[in-house]
Amino acid sequence: MAITMFPKITLFIATFVFHSTIKQPSLVFGSDPDPLQDYCLPSPHTHLCKNSSSVTVDDFVFSGIKHPGNFTNKFSGVPVSSTVFPALNTLGMSLVRADFQVGGINAPHYHPRATEVAYVLEGKLYSGFVDTGNKVFAKVIEKGEVMVFPRGVLHFQMNVGDSPATVLGSFDSQNPGSVKLPIALFGSDIDSELLEKAFGLKSKEISKLKKRFGIKKEE
Repeated sequence: MAITMFPKITLFIATFVFHSTIKQPSLVFGSDPDPLQDYCLPSPHTHLCKNSSSVTVDDFVFSGIKHPGNFTNKFSGVPVSSTVFPALNTLGMSLVRADFQVGGINAPHYHPRATEVAYVLEGKLYSGFVDTGNKVFAKVIEKGEVMVFPRGVLHFQMNVGDSPATVLGSFDSQNPGSVKLPIALFGSDIDSELLEKAFGLKSKEISKLKKRFGIKKEE
């Protein structure tokens, strides 16, 4: 029995000593996996990588963010992920163009799979995020300035200038995902009673919010 247990005890002691001697927290890295080849443009039929002989320079150029997209409540977002720009497949990055009319906002949201770096091309925006300690990091940033939103944290932007604003955001994932809080809460099938209790609102108020974000109150 002693011979059988010895390796396990030794491993336990070694692990304990290793963690006890660490002077600062160990780092954990999370991002898209590293590519195993130069590029991989998926074939629309097999979803495997296209043969390089059929790939051209035009496959690596995307013109879809030359102009703003359709505006909703004075805001327009044009995401550039591997879904619309296949050349990004396996490269671990994507983009978004965000345009704000005067007073327009990018509602509080988060990206579950990516950190975002936002570069202001034009305008002036109140921009910031809230960390898990409920601390707000926000200020007005202007043309030429950059702000970073750590992965998975709630962030927001609002045009506070007197002219339109444009932001180019980059992500360290080909598919960062986006969860907008108003839509996730009131545009989904979450039970109205729960929302009433969570926000201290009346049934009629929840119904108005659900109607605004696409779902009517349950009968």
